[in-house]
Amino acid sequence: MTEHFEPRNDLEQALVAAQEGRIPGDEFMRLLLTSQVFMPVEDRETIGGFQMSTRANPLSVQSEEGYQVLVLFTSPERAKPFVQDFPAFKGGLLTELKWVLERMGEGFGVALNPGWEFGIDMEPELIRQLAGGARPAGEPPLS
Repeated sequence: MTEHFEPRNDLEQALVAAQEGRIPGDEFMRLLLTSQVFMPVEDRETIGGFQMSTRANPLSVQSEEGYQVLVLFTSPERAKPFVQDFPAFKGGLLTELKWVLERMGEGFGVALNPGWEFGIDMEPELIRQLAGGARPAGEPPLS
């Protein structure tokens, strides 16, 4: 990104602080789990303004290592430059990361703010650990 990253919300302030070493990484991760994130979703065909599917199709890309990565942002504004390359993803959901993790399947990574100076890539193993803490004990993911 050529634009300077100026934190615009509490999550972005914490992200900058964590990446600059001013707060511990585990403290940031706890905050991230309960913070609102923006998840771009595919804008499917609608009839009279009603979406035909009840399931959101989130934006994911394939990593160089071969696994799928769910793309999330700290705000809708952060998504705009990235989703220009994905014209089907015109909308999105604002929700807590915990909610997203509770509904994710196994084997996904997460990219938070891809293309920005301040972001984080989380591999599937870390997501599995985070999701284990986010999902009620013994409850399988919704798929």
